[in-house]
Amino acid sequence: MDRKEIVAAAEAYWDEHRDAIVADIAKLVEIPSTEDLAAAAPGAPYGPGPAAALDAALEIAEGMGMTVTNCEGHIGFADLAGKTEKQLGIIGHVDVVPAGPGWSFEPFKVTEKDGYLMGRGCLDDKGPSVVALHAVKCLSDLDVERPYSMRFIFGANEETGMADVMWYLEKYESPAFLFTPDADFPVCYGEKGGYDGCITSAPIADPVILDISGGVVTNAVPGEAWAVVRADASALPSAERIMVADAGDGTARVAAEGVNAHAAWPERGISAIMLLANYLLENGLCNQQEREFLELVQSLVSDTTGAGVGIATADEYFGPLTVVGGTIRKEGDRLVQTMDSRWPTSITAEEITAALTKLTDNIGATFENTLLMVPFLVKPDDPEIQVLQDAFQFVTGDTEHKPFTIGGGTYAREFKKGASFGVNMPWIENPDWVGGEHGPDEGVSEELLKTSFKIYVLALAELQGLEIQ
Repeated sequence: MDRKEIVAAAEAYWDEHRDAIVADIAKLVEIPSTEDLAAAAPGAPYGPGPAAALDAALEIAEGMGMTVTNCEGHIGFADLAGKTEKQLGIIGHVDVVPAGPGWSFEPFKVTEKDGYLMGRGCLDDKGPSVVALHAVKCLSDLDVERPYSMRFIFGANEETGMADVMWYLEKYESPAFLFTPDADFPVCYGEKGGYDGCITSAPIADPVILDISGGVVTNAVPGEAWAVVRADASALPSAERIMVADAGDGTARVAAEGVNAHAAWPERGISAIMLLANYLLENGLCNQQEREFLELVQSLVSDTTGAGVGIATADEYFGPLTVVGGTIRKEGDRLVQTMDSRWPTSITAEEITAALTKLTDNIGATFENTLLMVPFLVKPDDPEIQVLQDAFQFVTGDTEHKPFTIGGGTYAREFKKGASFGVNMPWIENPDWVGGEHGPDEGVSEELLKTSFKIYVLALAELQGLEIQ
């Protein structure tokens, strides 16, 4: 079959099976598959919700004639045999984040409205996973040579740690090439390295800063931060995004309001820790030890490129390194600041550690690397990436959008060779009442899912034609 025939067959499959596809998505969305470790049990290591969703996904795949395996509730897979045992893979996930507040639609039910499917997981990642699974089924019905076996992997712990994939890779070999329908089109071929660290001061005697807190997680620009200091609140000046209040007994509470942003895009945020550190330093609300620590914090959080702490760099694939100071707190008589960096191939983790350790040594503080993920890169001219890009272009006619890299992380980085591949097309605007992944009123355009389905069928067919190592 040529490309036009494959895409036409995919369109016909969608039209014939559209209701079944939506029903399969609804079957998964109706399961509140959020992690619940307190209720973990044999066969349900991440709680009953993810386990139930995994069972449901495997049941759907088995109904398509695929051979399914449930790996003790950690993860599962469905196989479609080819002429050899070498595998092409797809991995999606059936766990979701909690519904949270602010919904206008029922979160754990698919509501169809004006061409959109609404519900938690419709976009991330139950809807795309079902669509990609049906693409495998469609491929199995086509007159297309399949030298490679297909394995569809269903994760159950993507949102909270990817322990599912760690379990899988300890017991099974990675597919020769794999993609995940859990990001944006056209195709993401690389993910920056991830590096978290923790700066801890020496014990501070006779503190001016009695308590301090900022941020919620390491990997985000903090939107709020505050400190209680020894000071007369009435004598402190006003400042933009700063609120000062009397905290009693000769103390003042200084609060900073910034703008939250994900660590992958720190330029979108305003660090509340930066605002707070600037104010405390400018107004002498610190002793000498605290000043040295806050000046280091200031260097860390005032420039998202890492220039302030000597780690600024960039490469041709990922662009510049980024860094955020996600949280600050007081532990006993010590101050603690965390950091998150997304780093390209032009620097090493050892160099980041050395740069930060030199700065902390200078003030008697300590530095600890707390998380490390090396950059993941499949070069954009690799044949597999070109097949995915070409399939996107052929189906959509879009030659403007090119392969890209991201600062975040997906399942793809954990495997031998992979990419993230749709379903989002962030340049297409949704109505205001349609929310995104992780937010209230999560939804996805049915037309986007249909387009993605055709792209996946064509891509899978043409990946079968490659000589994959």
